[in-house]
Amino acid sequence: MNFSHWIFDLDNTLADSAINFNAMRQELGLPLETGMLEAIEARPAAEAASLKRRLAALEREYALRARPLPGVHALLSSLAARGFRLGILTRNSHANALQTLAACNLAEFFDPAHVLGRDEAAPKPDPDGIRKLLAAWGAAPANAVMVGDFRYDLEAGRRAAVTTVYYDAAGQHLWTAAADFRVQSHAELLALVCE
Repeated sequence: MNFSHWIFDLDNTLADSAINFNAMRQELGLPLETGMLEAIEARPAAEAASLKRRLAALEREYALRARPLPGVHALLSSLAARGFRLGILTRNSHANALQTLAACNLAEFFDPAHVLGRDEAAPKPDPDGIRKLLAAWGAAPANAVMVGDFRYDLEAGRRAAVTTVYYDAAGQHLWTAAADFRVQSHAELLALVCE
């Protein structure tokens, strides 16, 4: 797995943010069965603006408490030592993504310009963010990989024609069929890189 360009989801892929998405939906008065961003966008403009502010505040609380997942520092250190380019594509805001990286002591691995949130690119599963990162790097899809814990990450990767890695720490196999590779830990992913 010698890809030169690596794009990661953030929450529950690199960082344990202890986010309870259903609790956030309930607090915001959003339906449980839809994506939060999509549900907010479907509301009238004034209500959507208010919900976006409340969502950002909730996300910031989680960002401040975030901790790195086991093995992530070793993985990112190894990728960086090989000269690989690293980016983040998250449905979170850019500011909160940077706060999460800082709280996890992972900011050193990512150029802030290559940390894309929902305001810098269309939210996943749209492949817009992946395409923007590849364009910024001058990289072809064949040289890139998207790593994430949720189907939106894998769908975005497939739509951008990059290799996809499903980070399935709980071993649930929920989206295994949508991924090229499935790993349960960062140590397992690092072993694939080092083969």
